[in-house]
Amino acid sequence: MSRPPRHPKESIFAHGLSLHAIWVGILMASIVLVVQAWAITTEHAHWQTMAFTVLCLTQLGHVFAIRSEKESLFKIGLFSNKYLFFAVLLTFILQLATIYVPALNPIFKTEPLTLNELMLTLALSSVVFFAVEVEKLFRRR
Repeated sequence: MSRPPRHPKESIFAHGLSLHAIWVGILMASIVLVVQAWAITTEHAHWQTMAFTVLCLTQLGHVFAIRSEKESLFKIGLFSNKYLFFAVLLTFILQLATIYVPALNPIFKTEPLTLNELMLTLALSSVVFFAVEVEKLFRRR
C-alpha cells in the first residue's frame, strides 16, 4: 500500500509484466514437459499424475513469489497475506487429495505417487518460486 496506484489507462502488461509472464510460462512448461518426458522414459506408471502435480504446484509457488513485485517473500513474510496463505494451503491439500484419496483417483485420472515421486515433484515445482525470487533480487539492485 506504500506505492501509488497505477494510472487507469496503463496497460496491465506495463512495467515488464509481459516479459515476466513469457519467461515464467516457458519455465513452467519446460519443467512440466521435462518431468513428463523423464517419467515416461523411465517407465514411471504415474507420469500423468506427476505432470499434473508439477503444473499445479508451480502455480502455487509462483503466486507466493509474485506477492510483491520487488520484495522477497522471505522479507515480507509468509503470513503477510493470511487469505493468500490459506488459499494456497487449501489448494495444496486438495491437490494431495486428488492424488491420495482413492475415490477421487478415477474422477481425476490420478494415481498415488510414491514418496520419491512426490518429493521430486515438490522439488521441481519450487524452481519457479526461486527463479522469480532471483528475478526480484536483480530488480532491487
